[in-house]
Amino acid sequence: MTALPAQRLFDAAEAADVRALEAPEAIGIVVEIAGSSSQVMFDLAALTALADHSDPVTAAGGQVGGQIKLRVGNAWLIANVRSLRLDDFNAGRVSAFIDFLGEGDEEKLTGKLYNFRRGVTRYPTPGAEVYPISGADLVQIYAADDRAHIEVGNVYPTAEIRAALYVDAMLGKHFALLGSTGTGKSTAAALILHRICELAPQGHIVMIDPHGEYSAAFRHNGALYDVSNLNMPYWLMNFEEHCEVFLTTQGSERQVDADILSKCLLAARAKSRVGSEMPKLTVDAPVPYLLSDLTNLIQLEMGKMDKATNTAPYLRLKSKIDEIKADPRYGFMFSGMLVADTMSDFIRRIFRLPGDGRPISIIDVSGVPSEITSVVVAMLSRMVFDFAIWSRNEPQRPILLVCEEAHRYIPSSDDGSSVGKILGRIAKEGRKYGVSLGLITQRPSDLAEGVLSQCGTIIAMRLNNDRDQAFVRAAMPEGARGFLDSIPALRNRECIICGEGVAIPIRVAFDGLEEVKRPASADPIFSKLWREVGEEDEIIHRTIQKWRAQGR
Repeated sequence: MTALPAQRLFDAAEAADVRALEAPEAIGIVVEIAGSSSQVMFDLAALTALADHSDPVTAAGGQVGGQIKLRVGNAWLIANVRSLRLDDFNAGRVSAFIDFLGEGDEEKLTGKLYNFRRGVTRYPTPGAEVYPISGADLVQIYAADDRAHIEVGNVYPTAEIRAALYVDAMLGKHFALLGSTGTGKSTAAALILHRICELAPQGHIVMIDPHGEYSAAFRHNGALYDVSNLNMPYWLMNFEEHCEVFLTTQGSERQVDADILSKCLLAARAKSRVGSEMPKLTVDAPVPYLLSDLTNLIQLEMGKMDKATNTAPYLRLKSKIDEIKADPRYGFMFSGMLVADTMSDFIRRIFRLPGDGRPISIIDVSGVPSEITSVVVAMLSRMVFDFAIWSRNEPQRPILLVCEEAHRYIPSSDDGSSVGKILGRIAKEGRKYGVSLGLITQRPSDLAEGVLSQCGTIIAMRLNNDRDQAFVRAAMPEGARGFLDSIPALRNRECIICGEGVAIPIRVAFDGLEEVKRPASADPIFSKLWREVGEEDEIIHRTIQKWRAQGR
């Protein structure tokens, strides 16, 4: 064999020394390969020694939820530890099931991992050695690529490796934020939306806020709407939404009332200037009309009846419309001031077209009467979807619709409500038209079946309910199962993220959020507040005034 020149011999020896320095000690071997999930056998003594390692990532390498790596040719396979079981105490053997996450290339000189990507090209053979992962490996695995992304926290268990969410992938296929009450879910939602607003100050985000929490968080960079300034014209409702508001009967009587309302509503729309200019007018068309015209047409139709017994449906409809017109709580929608054709202005304001540096609309529906809250949410959601459909040949303006307390509007018990139908349709078809859906809920098991599975990215905080945990586990990809088992053990402001928005499943500790950017969702501190006394009479007086006026 030809001798190598001295310099090359020296370089090779130095590289070997570096590689030996970098190469970790094996902690086990592969005993079974079965698709995405496989089995390895750990050495108990090696795992015990690993727990004291100075690198927290390496120390967690053999634990449930930790990562390990296996060499296959010139590549490193990365796997997540799903479960551990003591196999033979005397022999010091611990068996574990692992889920493969992806692979990266191996740097020849140092053995380090780089160029990580999701998926597995080649599987290892039984007997292949298993190594703990290092902090340097984790940096490569979670390093954000050139795609647009936001940073939301640190990768567990490190304090310096940043967790990135890829915005286009996350929004393109919807996302869900799940977590029990008190886990920091609202603050996490505000953090993610703030980071998106910073990335895209000319974006278009509509958030349905049922409790009035988020106005405080976005008062500096959002447009805030509630019953005092929403000015949502009633004539924007389609026929189904009109029925939910104006019809009070069920069964066959409801069908009779609906037929009357359909006929009179179409005639009322046709009487307006906009309606009279349209060659083909439908009962669903968002054309202005006067409520007085509608009631007059109902009265006119009632006058054509022969028997007095046939007038009951007409009287029911007319009295319900008159009742809503007279109720000041409905003024934000059924006011006589909202009869002009303000559709363009409404869309421009609510959808932030243009955003003017305030890309998010917070729609506070906490002051909306509970009887029509679902209808208001249905109208807003449907208008987002309809605008996307009818503007398909225009320059595209994608819209993100975020729905807090989503289980209230898309319940698993299918009640046939208009809000459930439209949000379910957006979940299935929205991405084709540039509409992204963000669902926030504390009860994922109460969501309609299939809706969660339509969310490409799932951000799961601690879930205390077994049914919720099982529901989320069923919606998660197979490779994230090891992470999912740690959901009950997550601390506040920690989460598991998996799906399209991240390279591989990831456990994240969310960043803190400045006080001015947090939602008003803090729990009352009973021990402190119950010590405060004074001004009780003034509190009661002011409260009763607002209570009686049904205003905030």
